[in-house]
Amino acid sequence: MSAPIAAAKTRDIIFYDAGKPIDEVERELGISGSVKLASNENPLGPSPQALKAIRGELEGLNRYPDGGGYHLKRALADRFGLSPENFTLGNGTNEVLENIGKAFLDPGDQAVMGDAAFVVFHIVPQLCQAERIVVPLRDFVNDLEGMAERITSRTKMVFLANPNNPTGTAVDEKRLGAFLASVPARVTVVLDEAYAHYPTMSGYPDGFRFIADFPNLFVLRTFSKAYGLAGIRVGFGAGHPDAVKVVEKLREPFNVNSLALAAALAALKDVDHIEESVRLNASGLEFLYGRLDEMGIPYVPSQANFLLVEVGDGVEVFEKLLKEGVIVRPVKGYGLPAHVRVTVGLPEENGRFIEALARVLDR
Repeated sequence: MSAPIAAAKTRDIIFYDAGKPIDEVERELGISGSVKLASNENPLGPSPQALKAIRGELEGLNRYPDGGGYHLKRALADRFGLSPENFTLGNGTNEVLENIGKAFLDPGDQAVMGDAAFVVFHIVPQLCQAERIVVPLRDFVNDLEGMAERITSRTKMVFLANPNNPTGTAVDEKRLGAFLASVPARVTVVLDEAYAHYPTMSGYPDGFRFIADFPNLFVLRTFSKAYGLAGIRVGFGAGHPDAVKVVEKLREPFNVNSLALAAALAALKDVDHIEESVRLNASGLEFLYGRLDEMGIPYVPSQANFLLVEVGDGVEVFEKLLKEGVIVRPVKGYGLPAHVRVTVGLPEENGRFIEALARVLDR
């Protein structure tokens, strides 16, 4: 008996390959003690306060979680100067992206995005049977003017990450504001700020400050990066309350579990953990810049917690680094075949990457 025939809309959908767990990689290659620098996770781990909050919720796992995220939404509203009605929560920001797409994209609509952009930006329009309009980056930076020029009467959505993944580049407040002002009000702009804690550039914008002026804007953030909670999946989006109401209709019941809600609430309050995470990232980037400069290896200066490094053949170097016990991310699928993306890790992890890369490239 054959399997059911898949719906036509699923046949060409890009697959998000999250990679294999470390223990499986080590078993296959016969190695041990690997370091994972592939997924832009916080090497410090979760906030101690978040872990404490998780332990405090364990006795209540027989109960369903707070389906509306009452306490977390109020904490987010206090933190970012908005109201609870501005927020929607998700099982990771990935779910929020999908819900926004389903809420505002119809079959045949167009969605504009950069070519080297977060893979889910490409997947969501496909799920909604919308057409992707892909705009090349300019010097590894999102070409906002080029994106604005590609908006047509069929355009319903624009996806933009700031900082951008996988390039680590960002646009400043002036450019972002001018772009938002140029987008027709009927077009939803999805601004993903997953790495918003890390930029050190002058004029990096806070997307939440634009929401009052642009009702067509959604700003997304996550607890998976600086907050160190990738393993329990919780993210959030903010927008105009009327637009958020539409997205909330598509949210699965109890989509954020009780451990994630408690951990996110505690992590949001642990300012010391965030400050140490940001400090560690900045020093890690400086170390990587210095060593790569010494070896004559090009890279794209980053406003995030990862670095795009030019290595020649990205897939080949990824595979060789894997055998050295260092896991990075090849980015050929993003249209960057000569590069790998490496997460900024702990000092000893950054050192291992540099040493392994020197051996692989014979530097």
